[in-house]
Amino acid sequence: MKEQYGERIKQVIAYIENHSSQPLRLDQLAEVSHFSKYHFTRIFTAFTGMTPMAFVTRKRIERAWALLTETNLTILEISGNCGFESVSALGVHFKRHFGCTPSSVRNSGQKHSNFPSVLSNKQAEPAALADYNKAEGNPLLRRAWDSMVELREIAEVEVAYVRHIGRYLDTYHAWDKLSRWAAQQGFHPANQQFIGISLDDGELTEESACRYDACVTLPEGFEREAPRKEVEYKTLSGGLYAVYSYYDTVDRFVLAYDTMFSVWLPRSGYEADDRPCLEFCLNDPAQDPQGKCMVDLYVPIRPSA
Repeated sequence: MKEQYGERIKQVIAYIENHSSQPLRLDQLAEVSHFSKYHFTRIFTAFTGMTPMAFVTRKRIERAWALLTETNLTILEISGNCGFESVSALGVHFKRHFGCTPSSVRNSGQKHSNFPSVLSNKQAEPAALADYNKAEGNPLLRRAWDSMVELREIAEVEVAYVRHIGRYLDTYHAWDKLSRWAAQQGFHPANQQFIGISLDDGELTEESACRYDACVTLPEGFEREAPRKEVEYKTLSGGLYAVYSYYDTVDRFVLAYDTMFSVWLPRSGYEADDRPCLEFCLNDPAQDPQGKCMVDLYVPIRPSA
């Protein structure tokens, strides 16, 4: 299964290399990979160590360096040939990555023998993939990872929610509002479930624009009041999920996602589908003796094709 995931990522990389001069979109790359477009970025990042669009940019500036040192094309021609909208766009990305401008490289007369080491075909293996390979070759580690993930089938559920827009570390604002409303309805952790949903990938979306829904399940027969400014209603999809139990500080919760997408998923026989991940909150970190959160992370899955 790891090989299948790796081959699909290689297909995307080959596609990027062959079409770097053309506009490339995330949904387009996800279609090439045959992974869910909702989770494609996490899977690609787990295997390569960078987001798809960051990878596209790197391939473009690598090609620009080669053309600057090996051809007589003008910098304007090179920017278009490498998929940049303008010479200034090329210059910004080029200097950010190499610490110099395209014109300085062209004027210095550098040749291929001075190609930066970052362009070597022998790229270092991403840490996440190295960890996965270590687990793959060690039966004890493999069994340990498997024991930490449980498959669960759940039904769709009606929830009330408060949406937070901004840093994920500030989602407590939404939880405070939802908790006050839930208490008025007589909803507590003992009789209802509290679920968080991170709707945006922090690698792709500015922190100020990240969306997060703090949700509480509604009991059967609950009479919905008219939606108010802060509290709204929706249905969460049921189906098959892989569940990873996490207990640590809130700021490290992102590692739970990395574990599932880079270690467990590639060798599981499953792949993530288009439903969002669900974060079942099992405690209040503010009340925890160590200030830690206890969360069951539900990753939506389907059998691999």
